[in-house]
Amino acid sequence: MFNHIPTYAGDPILSLMDAYQKDPRAHKVNLSIGLYYDEQQQVPQLQAIQQAYADLDTQLKQVKLYLPMSGLQRFNQASQQLIFSTADPAALDRIATVQSLGGSGALKLAADFIHQFFPNSQLWVSNPTWENHISIFTASGVNCHTYPYYDASTQGVDFKGMLDCLNTLAPKNVVLLHPCCHNPTGADLSQAQWDQVIQVLKTRELIAVFDMAYQGFSQGLQQDNYAICQALQANLSFMVSHSCSKIFSLYGERVGSLSIVCPDTEARIRVEGQLKSLVRKIYSSPPSTGALLVSHVLNTPKLYALWQQQVEEMRLRMQQMRQSLRDQLEQALEHDFSYLTTQQGMFSYTGLSPAQVQQLRDDYAIYLVGSGRLCIAGLNQKNLSYV
Repeated sequence: MFNHIPTYAGDPILSLMDAYQKDPRAHKVNLSIGLYYDEQQQVPQLQAIQQAYADLDTQLKQVKLYLPMSGLQRFNQASQQLIFSTADPAALDRIATVQSLGGSGALKLAADFIHQFFPNSQLWVSNPTWENHISIFTASGVNCHTYPYYDASTQGVDFKGMLDCLNTLAPKNVVLLHPCCHNPTGADLSQAQWDQVIQVLKTRELIAVFDMAYQGFSQGLQQDNYAICQALQANLSFMVSHSCSKIFSLYGERVGSLSIVCPDTEARIRVEGQLKSLVRKIYSSPPSTGALLVSHVLNTPKLYALWQQQVEEMRLRMQQMRQSLRDQLEQALEHDFSYLTTQQGMFSYTGLSPAQVQQLRDDYAIYLVGSGRLCIAGLNQKNLSYV
């Protein structure tokens, strides 16, 4: 019965993680998967989350009933306030938000929503983008294309190429955008450039999907949502996929949300209903533990302040690693490595070829993604000189 089923080649990033785990070399360095490591090379449990576990101990030990299809309501409200932090509170009434299975689950919901209600629309993603973007939307039946983004000669953004492409798209086409910490390049738009992109989205009547998995890791929690809040202020209708995995260090809890900004409250009610319908068809309802933890942190002023401090500490540590790596490389080689400190967030595009990446892995036990993407968070003072 199953002879016709082909072998799955495996996800390139997750398969690389498997290879790293099996590597017996003691000096191995993982600079591949998007996990935040601290100076001790550990994925930390944040103090704010530790306290949330303690505060909710009795509740978390009780039998947890199914959440509503839309998820934990106070988590959704807190997510909105985090994502749209500088927006007029009245505007939140036209935003439909549902809890999702991490950022990937939010993108899946967005893809199914687009396929069902905008069947003729096509998706445009940056070249390059996170590999799973295309996989998720294609699997939902949405045709995908790329717009110019990365300029290898400057190791920054090809903004003219990007803008020229967006200006050719037909109305109701969908554009996936990284509001901060572009994955995989780390090359972000400036606020002035975002203003121009938002104007094009409005003029061309395009549907934006903002994928925000690293809020707070670039310039700060409020600064990193600049594009989203400007799009809201411009009265655009758009979507935001938001992940709590990295910024709360809750990878395995699968906590995220999908928000859809609607023209008015009446449209929000209809959209929210259809999102619930999509959730019911896929997984019925989301898990509760992660949402309870995040909601408690965001709704408890003392823990919220502690969490903000810890996100800032993570951001500054990654910036320090960027600067230190640049300094040591420029001391050793006559080459300009300024892109390392210009790019933002967890990742940098090194410009290394697949063959060079393979050599680093085979000869030195240093693991990067085949594209040359380097996870800055995998660096620390102990392995930096070796790398």
